[in-house]
Amino acid sequence: MTQLCRLRHIRPSQGRFNENYHINHCRSKTDTLATVKKSQRITIRSRTWDTADQRIAEPAVEACAQSDYPLPAGVRCGGPIYALAQRKASERSLLSKIKAFLAWTPRTPIFYGWIILGVGALGTYVATGVAQVTLGGVQSLITDDTGWDRRSLALAVSAGTWSGAVITPFMGRLSDRYGPRILMPPAVLITGVCFFIIAGSSQLWQFYVGYIIARAVGNPTLVGVVPRTAAINFFQRQRGLALGLTSTFRPIGGAINIQIISIVAAAYSWRAAYRYLGVFSLVLIAPLFIMMRRRPEDIGLLPDGDPAPTVDGPTTTDAETDSNSGADDASEHVWTAGQAALTTAFWFILVAEMLTILTSATVGFQIVPFLVDGGMSQPIAVTALSLSSLLGALVNPVWGVSADRYPPRRLALISLSTTLFITTFFLIIDGGIPGVIVAILWGIASGGLNILGSVLLARYFGRESFGAITGLMGPFQFGALGLGPILGATLFTVTGAYTVIWIFSLVSYVVAIGLFYALRPPGLPRISVAEKSIAED
Repeated sequence: MTQLCRLRHIRPSQGRFNENYHINHCRSKTDTLATVKKSQRITIRSRTWDTADQRIAEPAVEACAQSDYPLPAGVRCGGPIYALAQRKASERSLLSKIKAFLAWTPRTPIFYGWIILGVGALGTYVATGVAQVTLGGVQSLITDDTGWDRRSLALAVSAGTWSGAVITPFMGRLSDRYGPRILMPPAVLITGVCFFIIAGSSQLWQFYVGYIIARAVGNPTLVGVVPRTAAINFFQRQRGLALGLTSTFRPIGGAINIQIISIVAAAYSWRAAYRYLGVFSLVLIAPLFIMMRRRPEDIGLLPDGDPAPTVDGPTTTDAETDSNSGADDASEHVWTAGQAALTTAFWFILVAEMLTILTSATVGFQIVPFLVDGGMSQPIAVTALSLSSLLGALVNPVWGVSADRYPPRRLALISLSTTLFITTFFLIIDGGIPGVIVAILWGIASGGLNILGSVLLARYFGRESFGAITGLMGPFQFGALGLGPILGATLFTVTGAYTVIWIFSLVSYVVAIGLFYALRPPGLPRISVAEKSIAED
């Protein structure tokens, strides 16, 4: 048996036998390595530099750097192996500096989770440039300038949303594994380039290319599963508040973008507004990469900024935060996406959220045309939609804080019942000022529906696979989100009125209420029950 020449086996004082092997020398002028076994020379064939040679030469570099470490006869500081080792050491030094830069985290006077939410909000703002509510508010500006019809724009929204649905499951798993720092900067870059494509589009297909790609990438990465997974990972006791704030950023960003695009369009054009969004997107890449992180444990913190637990001290677990939901045992189990998909609770939440998203997308995309057809001016109708989104967003943190204190299932029932009641008024008004008031109230009431489903998922299934579990729901949610504009436009085209749209919304809310009423925490998977019984025995 031969052993390669390794200087770490050489005694500093003299080249004696080390256990069964005596290492004689390394011929540094060539790549030939030699060892001696019990004074018998064994020559190893010449070969090129590889991982094994690196292990041999690394100690040579270290030994040559230490003058008090004598080298055996025949070994000198120089030659091909030493030169290669020196270059490798230099490369590793540069690599270590790069790793140190990437690992650097700015010190902040507040818990870093709040920084994650704040910087993530900027990414969400970028994505709202192609949000349904934004395009719904400025679609008249685009159609008047280009001559494209309303249904063509609705098709672009739906196609972009469905494309996002396809990649959402993958983004969910990538979010659990890599986090927002790796995923969000490329998404902002792609979205920014697409804004320039939208601004320069002279043909409908060009608009489709820019809009569909931006929406497909931006929805899951900048608005949906990625920032929500980050919020879940950094917060535990304040999880509802974190999700409430995260859900607030989308409607606030949409409301701001509607006004900015409208103002810039009045002074210049809607194309100039999208160029502005493109520039802002490119500027945002660096802050996202520098500031965003995957989990608090990656930077030496714990969720909510809690101190490290002592050996004898109590620790806070997901089970303790789930006391109101009755899911203590289930939350202690580390759920996989596949296990969650086998539970009734998962599908009840999924279908209920899908119905509420479909209804919100249908109603939200038709509010401005409904008010304009009812006699209101375009600016007033856009302002009503902006207020509806903005006030609904401001209510989200209230629902989030409430979900940290009260059972989120009951809160979902309250939110849905209130939204159902307000939606009935659309049937008895024809627009005008009453329509503006009802539209604003509808946005406020439906705001809580954006976060309570996510809170329930986190309560029932924990944070370990939250991204993957949410990613499984993505195709259904985004499918409903994309279907909404087409469904509303089709119902209006076929019937020539908005009545069928309101009736469909009422039925959807009733079904969602029934699902949340029947919802119960999931039981442990069978394999986990068996493992728990064995542990107790």
